Amino acid sequence: MGLFKNYVSQTRRPEGFLGKMMLRGMNSGHAKMADWGMGALSGTAPEMIAELGCDGGRNAGELLKRYPNAHVDAVDYSPLSVEKAAEYNRAAVKAGRCTVTQGDVHDLRLAENTYDLATAFETIYFWGELAECFEQAAKILKKGGRFMIVNESDGTDKTSLKFEKIIDGMKCYTAQDIGSALKAAGFSSVKTVHHKSKPWLIVIGVK
Repeated sequence: MGLFKNYVSQTRRPEGFLGKMMLRGMNSGHAKMADWGMGALSGTAPEMIAELGCDGGRNAGELLKRYPNAHVDAVDYSPLSVEKAAEYNRAAVKAGRCTVTQGDVHDLRLAENTYDLATAFETIYFWGELAECFEQAAKILKKGGRFMIVNESDGTDKTSLKFEKIIDGMKCYTAQDIGSALKAAGFSSVKTVHHKSKPWLIVIGVK
């Protein structure tokens, strides 16, 4: 259990050799879920995007592909994640379409009232007080901007609840939990989408 716990705990703050392994796994293992989540954004064309908790950088890269006129600012509090996300999106960073920086969702240092879209894939489990972090997301969004949260867990599935007991600081949230925190953070409306056969969850708040 010791090595297994050490490995799965890398989901919280990847570092070292195990962290590199975890980030590679996240980029591939979460791709289908992330792409399903991005499907909820069809018909939109955001120009400024904040990717909060960017992990290995794959989702930032996919957003850049889907929105060729957009700029993506990717943020993570793990230095290793920042390094790997910047490597993954090297061409976009060089072209000036993407920045990758270390930061904390409890105190975002991004420009206020600037972004059309903020995203958080498989990351809010470790954010602590949700409403406070969601206020930070609201702060950087333009009026009418959207904050999209995509989770593999709907807060009730047995597998995720098992990992919640293994990984220190992890908390699985239901759609109601997330929606209530978004409302408390000042978002004017909340939309929820459940996958038809998996416990995957999308929650979108509009500022």
